[in-house]
Amino acid sequence: MALVVLEDLAKDFFGPHGDVTSAVRQVNLTIEDGELLVVVGPSGSGKTTLLRLIAGLEEPTRGRVLLDGQDVNGVSPQDRDIAMVFQHHALYPHLTVRENLALGLRLRRRRKAEIEQRVAEAAAMLGLEKLMERLPRALSGGERQRGAIGRAVVRRPRVFLLDEPLASLDAPLRTQLRSEIAQLQRHLRATLIYVTHDQAEALALGHRVAVMNGGTLEQCAEPGTLYQRPATLFVAGFIGSPAMNLRSGMLADDGGELVFREEKAGWTCRIHPARVERLHAHIGKAVILGLRPEHMKVSGPGEGQTAVGALSATVESLEVTGPESILRLRVKGQTLSARVPADAGWTSGQVVSVTFNTRAASFFDPASQQLVD
Repeated sequence: MALVVLEDLAKDFFGPHGDVTSAVRQVNLTIEDGELLVVVGPSGSGKTTLLRLIAGLEEPTRGRVLLDGQDVNGVSPQDRDIAMVFQHHALYPHLTVRENLALGLRLRRRRKAEIEQRVAEAAAMLGLEKLMERLPRALSGGERQRGAIGRAVVRRPRVFLLDEPLASLDAPLRTQLRSEIAQLQRHLRATLIYVTHDQAEALALGHRVAVMNGGTLEQCAEPGTLYQRPATLFVAGFIGSPAMNLRSGMLADDGGELVFREEKAGWTCRIHPARVERLHAHIGKAVILGLRPEHMKVSGPGEGQTAVGALSATVESLEVTGPESILRLRVKGQTLSARVPADAGWTSGQVVSVTFNTRAASFFDPASQQLVD
């Protein structure tokens, strides 16, 4: 296994008329030996280019890739001892599962006994024992992807790179294989870098999650930290389903209490006393308030009043997601999302009262778009 270090890594693509597209912008990141790091971001964020730079399929414009302290810039992909698994399984259609798993080792002129042992071990780990003599066309989508992962496993590389390997599978199968990949990584104690556009998948799978946006690394942190304390406005809006509620306004002193005054609709909410000291320096300054849907309490009209009063809201719609429901609330002309128990009994068109848990809120600087507290 390997320690992977990215130092000021950047990749520019040059167009025919001298135009430059920066796919990766000065990324600094350390992936620990044996870590499962998930790289997540929207289409065009640079996550696949980052993976290709690590693999050696692209040469960086600036910066370095180091594997166990060795600078591998200019080292060919086959000499980096890295295995990649792509969205499309790319198994050789004329070879059986057994032959597909063994091919890479045969090309590297491994001994027959070693090949058979490694293939058998990979098949057992991935539940492929009964499929070994089948051709890819006789396999389901999930079985083919297991075969592609098995082909990487038998090589025992220093680093595994997985580029959206589950994107083409249906939801139940994605969940199953996601769990199997996590178990496999723990069993192998492998350094594994996994790219996905699915933030729910990223939070469920990664030891840490690196969020990319426009070629920039916005934040890299453990899933809980990423969700509860997003470092930037982009992370706050991208991570979480539904996304964090974000509202512009100003912090003000209201008779000795710190309050947030929303900019457009003019509603006000009290800031929890535990946050006052850290936010005191921002009194009179513009901020963006961020509240997760579960940080909003919905009750009957007039209930749950705070020092500055609860907000009256109308339920626009209700989305049942299982044991919970997502309410879309209309508050003074604006829509906010709240997470409530599915059996709470709210219905569309109903007037409710909303209060905010500002102790758990996030506050951002609108100029820098960085978290201030």
